[in-house]
Amino acid sequence: MTPTTTYVVPGMTCEHCVAAVAAEVRKVPGVEAVAIDLGSKEVRVTGVPVRDDVVAAIDEAGYDAAAP
Repeated sequence: MTPTTTYVVPGMTCEHCVAAVAAEVRKVPGVEAVAIDLGSKEVRVTGVPVRDDVVAAIDEAGYDAAAP
């Protein structure tokens, strides 16, 4: 089973935010899938990416992430 890691991105407030974060996170090597729940402001990343790379991608999209 491929691991899933959850990041909290409190600054996401709309579908544009979701699209921007998803687009950047999908570029990270090792990411197999991205699922975002706007209500809980959670980004679930499936795969084996480097944690710092995912946080940097979220930052590149213009948001701060609270990583596990």
